[in-house]
Amino acid sequence: MGLKDILPEVMTEFPEMGRSDIRDFKKGIDGAFRDFVHDYGEVIENFFYPLKMFLSWFDRLMLSTPWPLLILVFAILVWLGSRSWLITIGTVLSSLLIGYLGMWEDMMHTLALISVSTFVCLAVGIPIGILMAKSDRLQSVVVPVLDFMQTIPAFVYLIPVLMLLGIGKAPGLIAVCIYAMPPVIRLTDLGIRLVDKDVLEAADAFGASGRQKMFSVQLPLALPNVFAGINQTIMMALAMVVVAALIGAPGLGSQVLKAVNNQYLTLGLMNGSAIVAIAIVFDRVSQRFGKRLQRHTETIHG
Repeated sequence: MGLKDILPEVMTEFPEMGRSDIRDFKKGIDGAFRDFVHDYGEVIENFFYPLKMFLSWFDRLMLSTPWPLLILVFAILVWLGSRSWLITIGTVLSSLLIGYLGMWEDMMHTLALISVSTFVCLAVGIPIGILMAKSDRLQSVVVPVLDFMQTIPAFVYLIPVLMLLGIGKAPGLIAVCIYAMPPVIRLTDLGIRLVDKDVLEAADAFGASGRQKMFSVQLPLALPNVFAGINQTIMMALAMVVVAALIGAPGLGSQVLKAVNNQYLTLGLMNGSAIVAIAIVFDRVSQRFGKRLQRHTETIHG
């Protein structure tokens, strides 16, 4: 005797909405969103137009700059951030190898996308994290949104982004920002909340205003967490370059996607390795710079 023979039929079959009702429900939502795109798509596109132009300008700048000058700029920036000759030399050698293997132009596209998306994530995320740390109510509202941004599959939110902005660099940038922004928001909020209350009481005793406490006490002491968030944001942005290529974002990710579609093992390994090299450089430089800035802040406050 099976389970179906013991339990009533109503207990073994889940009560579902009728197929026609489900079809009408889906059509209603799809139709409403299409109407929204028709009515407000141009407004939303105009809103993101400056960001699109900035990305295009930065992309053209990277491509038009002579490669020896760019490698020199990379070396200077890496040295200023890490103060490590090993990381600097590794960056130069990696850049030369990537260029020699014919991936220079794709690397410039990827660096432009990652640089601009990281800038946007930090410009939006750090202020939101600061506001969250000052307001429990705001935190309770923002945290579920961040959970949604981090857990929803990237392919799902590519659909509305694609419908609103079409195919190209701008939708790829927005998709990267949606995926990469939560870590810097969360860790900025966490770092500020973890500041020792005795330190804040001492700041109050010296008559510090709320702004002075935030920018002279809390943020400097929260730097380890903030830079951990920056580091994770950069890593997650790099992890999205292949997904962004699905909606027209050029770069190394598009070549990896081409390799997957055509089963080109060598092409995939080469471009994937280039993405890994970029990720390692960003990771090491951001970590070193964060530690140096933390030591400098501790010296000043000590």
